[in-house]
Amino acid sequence: MRDVLGELVTAVEAGRAVALATVVRTWYSSPRPAGASMLVLDDGQAVGSVSGGCVEGALYEVGSQVLADKTPRYQKYGVSDDDAFTVGLTCGGTIEVFVEHVDAGSWPELAGLAASIAAGEPVAVASVIAGKGPVGRHLVVRPDRVEGSLGDDYLDRIVADETRGILESGGTRVIQVGTEGRRRADELDVFVASFAPPPHLIVFGAIDFAHAVARVGKFLGFYVSVCDARPVFATERRFPEADEVVVDWPHRWLATQQVDSRTVICVLTHDTKFDVPALEVALRSPAAYVGALGSRRTHELRLERLREAGVSDAELERLHAPIGLDIGARTPEETAISIFAEIIQNRWGGSGKRLTTQTGPIHAGV
Repeated sequence: MRDVLGELVTAVEAGRAVALATVVRTWYSSPRPAGASMLVLDDGQAVGSVSGGCVEGALYEVGSQVLADKTPRYQKYGVSDDDAFTVGLTCGGTIEVFVEHVDAGSWPELAGLAASIAAGEPVAVASVIAGKGPVGRHLVVRPDRVEGSLGDDYLDRIVADETRGILESGGTRVIQVGTEGRRRADELDVFVASFAPPPHLIVFGAIDFAHAVARVGKFLGFYVSVCDARPVFATERRFPEADEVVVDWPHRWLATQQVDSRTVICVLTHDTKFDVPALEVALRSPAAYVGALGSRRTHELRLERLREAGVSDAELERLHAPIGLDIGARTPEETAISIFAEIIQNRWGGSGKRLTTQTGPIHAGV
């Protein structure tokens, strides 16, 4: 929707009606990704694209019908469908498109959503696209608040919880819930589109453990940066999964970065000449998580140096060291899992205990 948002808001603020068609699912070699959108305006104009030209003609007709009767529609186009082949989706892919009527009364949160996106603030939209429920209703979800409603407080809480998880990774997908919020039911399909860059994982220390952490971080949806002052170790060849490999002193480079409340910083060098200056900067940043590798003895020495550098006890309480949860990890890959287990726990809460020993809801907040 980002690609047509400006035109959508302008039209709605002018008191006009719009049919918004959004790709919600794709398979195989579909031309556009989930989230791509097209508008059919009440003056007959079409804006945007959902398939690079393959099905826009057919969707224009559907959008015109939605404008006329205000009834949302769910369309599927694929090479195996005669209708889809007729309209030209011959790339071998399949797309599913949700078409809805939008005006000032149907989506009052739209202007605030556009403002958050323009400001670069993390925000997501959860839209009911199919099922036995409030099809066409929207929930605008931010890390700290929710706007709108899907018609039921419990459903709103469940969908907001799921949506925040998707927002953290910058993802877009369809989730299935029940009309009363039951997580594994299939009564409602809810399309979640997040508008945020991926969270930033910063790894200091180009060692074997860092290679494993970078791999897992990329798998979990992070933008991964690896930084080390030693050029012989900090190479793209050694860290192919990283989005960037930086040769610089960690503290100096970190001071130039935009660290926010979703940033994760892992200090893995366990060398005080690198660790202490980097941690001094990291612990005074708004980073969500700061962890450092090393033995308990190494950590005690590190704490002494940090206190000598003027780091306060309150700032030191933010430091996760020795890094990770106790799962018996030995190898770099196992250690990476241990580290991300703690990062996830720090984000969402949880005891870290086996679920078989617990009672009550599995997911926090339910």
